[in-house]
Amino acid sequence: MRKTLLYFVILGLLGFAIYYFLIANRGSNPYGEAEAGFKITDTGSIGKIFLASSGGESVVVERTDSGWVVNKRYKALASTLNLLLTTFTQQSALSPVTQGAYENVVKTMATDAVKVEVYGRDGKKMRVFYVGGAAVNNTGTNMLMEHAQMPYVVQVPGFVGYITARYSTKLTDWRDRTVFNIPENEIKSVSVDYAGKAVNSFTITREKDSVIVTADKAIMTGLDKQNSRRAKIYLKFFANVNCEGYLNGLSDMDTTLKTAPRQSTIDITGIHGQHQRAEIYWMALNKRSKNMSTSNPDVPDDYDSDRLYAVINGRKDTVMIQQFAFKNIFNKAIEFFQNDNVPPPTQAPKNQPTNVIMHKS
Repeated sequence: MRKTLLYFVILGLLGFAIYYFLIANRGSNPYGEAEAGFKITDTGSIGKIFLASSGGESVVVERTDSGWVVNKRYKALASTLNLLLTTFTQQSALSPVTQGAYENVVKTMATDAVKVEVYGRDGKKMRVFYVGGAAVNNTGTNMLMEHAQMPYVVQVPGFVGYITARYSTKLTDWRDRTVFNIPENEIKSVSVDYAGKAVNSFTITREKDSVIVTADKAIMTGLDKQNSRRAKIYLKFFANVNCEGYLNGLSDMDTTLKTAPRQSTIDITGIHGQHQRAEIYWMALNKRSKNMSTSNPDVPDDYDSDRLYAVINGRKDTVMIQQFAFKNIFNKAIEFFQNDNVPPPTQAPKNQPTNVIMHKS
């Protein structure tokens, strides 16, 4: 009887131990925060993130009253920021690196790792850790807490691979990619000047509740009256227009722009004194160009039909833009003097001409 009672006591203790470690202790860090505290659950308490590579690149991302700012100058790219903040809440240590990998991991991280410093809104340091490369078999990422004894294999649940790229120290990965962003009700005027094609150029000016389209007199003669509906809709297309990426620092970019023909110049002024300008240039035909096989009626056959170069922000930045993002902006003057029943354009096979006029509104 006593042995039976003893068995029940032992089973009860084992059951409690299992409950404590598998249920009551679920979610805690088995290695300790000082050793492997890579997860930051409360990202709302973060005020600043500093990222520095072994090669000397660094970015500082700070929370301000007007939003997150990079290097105290640029608006932060929301997608990059949100991905990193989400990573903070998910990344956790799977295990210390194996004994066999330890020496190589430590040696590699000493020369090729990203240092991460996270500060609270009060300016106090919350975390400092180092992000290395892929763990064995790309099953995680090697990471090391400052002053820790061991580097760890860190994983994000449900993600296969390593997360080093999320800790980018390249400014171009962090900068907001806005080219134009003025709401319709704040636009005072828009001017689109097509190089060598004055007949397609136009200016739209807002006067109270009305809009006035000014264009080359050659196309206005004998046409229908101004299509104000289209002109008003057109002004909606300048909110949140983004580029694909920055090209600053590329060694041959200056030479490329000197030889690339200008496609257009777009100027926008706002009622509050805003001024946004983009000088757009054709990109030479390349292997990825879709119009290698199918002509685009609005793109010369020598140039890419999907992408162009643009110089923005007072000639401070060179970017790549997509025709898709600007398709509603590249209107022609004649469209604002046509009835709404004009059919949309079609693409013609290579070397077969088309006289179709663009219509998007």
